Amino acid sequence: MENLKKAILSFRDERDWGKFHNAKDLAISLNLEAGELLENSQWKSSEEATEAKYQEIKEEIADVMLYLLLLCDRLDIDIEDAVYSKLKMNAKKYPVDKSFGRKTKYNKL
Repeated sequence: MENLKKAILSFRDERDWGKFHNAKDLAISLNLEAGELLENSQWKSSEEATEAKYQEIKEEIADVMLYLLLLCDRLDIDIEDAVYSKLKMNAKKYPVDKSFGRKTKYNKL
């Protein structure tokens, strides 16, 4: 993950774009790219979208990851630490014995 982050920051810094990357605008861009990812599935079944739009989906996933890592950098968030912490929290909310094979929200288990 660290090499990926360095590559993204290098790309940004070579173009002097860091000055435009405040937390608000990065969060907006992240959501816009996530919306573009959703567009690939609009009016299609999951199978149709992933078969017909695979390359576009792949590119939009990359855009989402780019902005997510830039936002984490701007806010000094260690994404790996944040994800592991969230997994711990979710494990408490969704214990295996109550949630296995169910899509029920934690407060209704």
